[in-house]
Amino acid sequence: MLQIQENISLKPYNSFGIDVKASHFAEIFSEDDLKTLFATDLFKTQKLLILGGGSNILFTRDYNGLVVKLSIKGIEAQINGDEVLVKAGAGEVWNDFVNYCVDNNYAGVENLSLIPGTVGASPVQNIGAYGIELKDVFESCTAFKIDTGEIKIFNYHDCHFDYRESIFKSELKGQYIITSVTFRLSTIPSINTSYGAIEAELRLRGIIEPNIADVSAAVAHIRTSKLPDPSTIGNAGSFFKNPIIEKYEFADIVAKHPDIVHFSTTDGKIKLAAGWLIEQCGWKGKIVGQTGTWKNQALVLVNHGAATGLEVYDLSAQIIDSVKSTFEVTLEREVNIL
Repeated sequence: MLQIQENISLKPYNSFGIDVKASHFAEIFSEDDLKTLFATDLFKTQKLLILGGGSNILFTRDYNGLVVKLSIKGIEAQINGDEVLVKAGAGEVWNDFVNYCVDNNYAGVENLSLIPGTVGASPVQNIGAYGIELKDVFESCTAFKIDTGEIKIFNYHDCHFDYRESIFKSELKGQYIITSVTFRLSTIPSINTSYGAIEAELRLRGIIEPNIADVSAAVAHIRTSKLPDPSTIGNAGSFFKNPIIEKYEFADIVAKHPDIVHFSTTDGKIKLAAGWLIEQCGWKGKIVGQTGTWKNQALVLVNHGAATGLEVYDLSAQIIDSVKSTFEVTLEREVNIL
């Protein structure tokens, strides 16, 4: 039965571990719960925040509104030849979903192992890692329209995916609640080990012809070695996007910084490694009050115990200014700021 609570601490519901309060809070376990909530005056009159795993958000103040925590679970697969459509509830933990697919030999998401968050947030952010993006395996998602209560299905083309972007972060921001996502996977793997340190990790393990379980394990190991566990130290993973610039802009930068880490994109632009830029500015492992950057990855900002959201935000602003001054590149925050 749907319950609406008042003055609830959001500390357990955000991976930074920031202790702020929500004036109202409701946890949703089904679309029927959403319909029940939709019928309340509170839903229609309060400012809304839809919360998944809370792993891509930084609270800088109390939330004076209704927080809707999505906990819709369930995974089901439909196999047609070597193609598999896997539908997962928005509240499924992303890595649990990846493990389900790997265990059942459904290939396509193994490179996305150990990304924090929930399934419902994955198309919003168009999550990506190690040469794969969510859009590469996306089939459709089901979403609840906040102002009408209507259920709508969005296909690939509806979502306007781009690097860490989708229609749910732009034109339709705050208008829909994703309740489930369907992925198009395969029982015939197309192994991708060319990005990052995957090949090196597989060689260390003596694996020459990896399967998707091998790739998933290698990616998980690499991520664990670089990124802190939010259960032991507050963080939201990568805090900044990797900047994408034009080739003529890159030519000016590389002339001054010939060793700059960069990658070519499919549309002829250049992607820079934000972590490398930050590290070159002396921020890696630096502690500032109760916050700082992670010792193994400068791209990750951390809460060393009692940091406020404003302290973390202020640190991010200092880092942005530092990188801009050194490289003439403006970093963009990947984490949502509230």
